[in-house]
Amino acid sequence: MFAQSGSNDAYAVLKIKDFRSFIIARFLLTFGVQMQSVVVGWQVYEITHDVLSLGLIGLAEAIPFIFSAIFAGYVADRYDRQRVMSLAVLVYLAGAILLFVFSLGYHSLLVIFGAKPLYVVVFLTGIARAFFYPSQLSLMAQLVPRKLYANSSTWNSTIWHIAAVGGPAAGGMIFGFAGKEYAYAVVVLFVIFSFLLFKRIGKYPRNHNLKDEPFVQSLSTGVKFVFGNKVILGALSLDMFAVLFGGAAAMLPVFASEILFVGPQGLGFLRAAPAFGAIIMALILAYRPPLRKAGIYLLTTVGLFGLFIVAFAISKNFYISILLLTLSGMADNVSVIIRSTIIQIMTPDSMRGRVAAVNSIFVGSSNEIGSFESGLAAKLMGLVPSVIFGGGMTMLITGGMAKLIPQLREIDLTEKTNN
Repeated sequence: MFAQSGSNDAYAVLKIKDFRSFIIARFLLTFGVQMQSVVVGWQVYEITHDVLSLGLIGLAEAIPFIFSAIFAGYVADRYDRQRVMSLAVLVYLAGAILLFVFSLGYHSLLVIFGAKPLYVVVFLTGIARAFFYPSQLSLMAQLVPRKLYANSSTWNSTIWHIAAVGGPAAGGMIFGFAGKEYAYAVVVLFVIFSFLLFKRIGKYPRNHNLKDEPFVQSLSTGVKFVFGNKVILGALSLDMFAVLFGGAAAMLPVFASEILFVGPQGLGFLRAAPAFGAIIMALILAYRPPLRKAGIYLLTTVGLFGLFIVAFAISKNFYISILLLTLSGMADNVSVIIRSTIIQIMTPDSMRGRVAAVNSIFVGSSNEIGSFESGLAAKLMGLVPSVIFGGGMTMLITGGMAKLIPQLREIDLTEKTNN
């Protein structure tokens, strides 16, 4: 399948103590956040019965995320990355506690204000994610040697997707059988344990080769670097448009409720299916990393992702839908690992935070804006036609990018990881 290259030890990075603490902590945080997203999504739809309200969840997180991201990248390059990351996790914890409190006072608070308190918490977590993302991505590059960047990206993605499988399934099951307050209580526990593990990671000093430049100029450095590198720009743009148009996650509560008729328990499995597929692919890539002909793999798998989303929109069978979402996750994870490896290899350490922040705006925020786009398109076009449109746009954009940026087809990471 993929040409094997680089280190033959698929478990090399797992032998590094701080990296193990890092990915376990990230697993716990992701598990909790994914649980929370399922419960919040179902709860909002339960209150509003409006597909656009699901899209507004994504917008409520994207707005603070986008406006905070560049500054967060600057902070990750200027200050202790572990401390910045830990503070962001504390903000996640505050949001989880608020949701738990809201669930206990459901009949007095949410009845009066509707879904607004839930949107406020989502807004808060958007700020936390803006600071967490560049600091954790920058710190991860400090935890492992350069020759293991592809290996670390693969395991980081694997652990994230395992949590993304378990989190939605657990959230849906606990919500469905025990109630939302129990689901939120579990989220609180997972975030607490995550915080404690992140604090165990050793101290890694910030880079001392930073240029002495004005604040505004320093903020813009990451943006200029990305837009000046066609390979990085092309990879980020491709992922951004694929997620923006091809994501169907925001509409899954409606598919679960009104098309597949599987309830919150089934919603959990639908949300988990893409991550389950990503895990399968990540385990394959741990042994056979897609370094040689990485550009061809990137373009092909993003196109396949769009195709699987179109097929999912047409499906009326729960098990076929699960299969198609699983295949979409397998395809998507190839591009995730290639993009992450490209950024790690081509970014100077002194700029990792700011470049990661730009990356987060391209890809991270596109999840939330894509959720809003999905909700708006579903409102205007109808649910199924809107998802078909999104998947089709992903395939068209992939073809267009392959022609407009030929450097994408030529990406080969074999030599770069060995330098």
